[in-house]
Amino acid sequence: MAEIVRMPKMSDTMTEGVVAKWHKKVGDRIKSGELVADIETDKATMEFESYQEGTLLYRGVEEGKAMPVNGILAIVGKEGEDYKALLNEEATNKVEPAKEEKAESQAPQPGEPKSPPAQPKPASPPQPKAQPAASTSKPVTSPSITSDSRIKASPLAKKLSGEKGIDLTTVIGSGEHGRIVKRDIDWYKAQPSGGSKQRSSSTPPAISPEDYSKIASSITTEESYEEVAVSQMRKTIARRLAESKFTAPHFYLTIEIDMDNAVRDRESINSVTGAKISYNDFVIKAAAFALRLHPKVNSSWMGENIRINHHISIGVAVAVEEGLLVPVVRFADSKTLSEINAEVKDFAARAKTKKLQPADWEGNTFTISNLGMYDIEDFTAIINPPDACILAVGSIQQKPVVRNNEIVVGNVMKVTLSCDHRVVDGVTGSEFLKTFKALMEKPIIMLGMGNI
Repeated sequence: MAEIVRMPKMSDTMTEGVVAKWHKKVGDRIKSGELVADIETDKATMEFESYQEGTLLYRGVEEGKAMPVNGILAIVGKEGEDYKALLNEEATNKVEPAKEEKAESQAPQPGEPKSPPAQPKPASPPQPKAQPAASTSKPVTSPSITSDSRIKASPLAKKLSGEKGIDLTTVIGSGEHGRIVKRDIDWYKAQPSGGSKQRSSSTPPAISPEDYSKIASSITTEESYEEVAVSQMRKTIARRLAESKFTAPHFYLTIEIDMDNAVRDRESINSVTGAKISYNDFVIKAAAFALRLHPKVNSSWMGENIRINHHISIGVAVAVEEGLLVPVVRFADSKTLSEINAEVKDFAARAKTKKLQPADWEGNTFTISNLGMYDIEDFTAIINPPDACILAVGSIQQKPVVRNNEIVVGNVMKVTLSCDHRVVDGVTGSEFLKTFKALMEKPIIMLGMGNI
């Protein structure tokens, strides 16, 4: 007997799914556990396997089209079996509740004459639509690295980097499609303490001759535009952040952190251990320790209650082509810097190829959003529900600072804590930032607890 295969609910926030690709066409034989389709949810593209065996008789949605959860995704049965009765029954079931609701709304009031209800017309079953050819998608890669992990750089840039001893994997390309060119090498300079390289704070805007040509060739005096379909991920981002911004009363606290010790300690760790610990790893670890001392920041508004979490699981915002994903470093206070580093790198790689699973992005108690790698000095972030706070991290800037009554050049980083005022008050948020600042300014405190 033919069976209906319904659109599954693949995440807690999923309301509809998009069939990114069908792996089976009508008439194909399907075995239990066999891959049938790739389904794009609000957060990832996931493989859908069949629990039924038989012949694919009907596909309920075209590739690239959305279908609500529990909608008829497909029908599987015996070859040549008539499945239209199932579609007709489904359509009838949709009509009946609407008819009952209408009958209730039109029920006569006392003293009014009764009129016979209108008879609904029988619903005609939807016809299967022609299936388009399977689409292909290209994997997302980082700006300066191709899909085969080769660095995208001009021959001259490679030559100059070799002469100057610059590691091209640390260079941000400003050429077309993130290609590293000569000016990117020229704009690099060593830190005063030696070791790592970074772009000079006086770096001019990364506008290449190719960019100028592109601008000049695209100038127009005619009105034009294009409309792009909203992806499931972007719909969910819009809905959740709008709910957060318009429901939770946000307030913001900004603090400036002396990063000289962090810069020196990071270079020492990486040179001695051969690891590639990032500043973001320091941020995650320091936030986890600070949350342990200030548990009210590690909490959630539950309506009638405030949930103060005893465990610390930090969401780390990762940018992908279609929006933003927030995989979670669970029990972050119990993990070493190396463990955090490896976990975040794995999350970032899988996020960009849409390989994250629902378990990877659920269960956060606090969130960090870091735009420092884009030279953003400071910004404010919207709270990521169900958290009560999110920490926005800016770039490390070289600025004049006063030390021992003298003006010297120092490494400074700004962070901003967005707080839900229903849960966290100004003093509570300020005390958290004070502890976080102390840990970031003296990372040896964290390192002394066996956390490399």
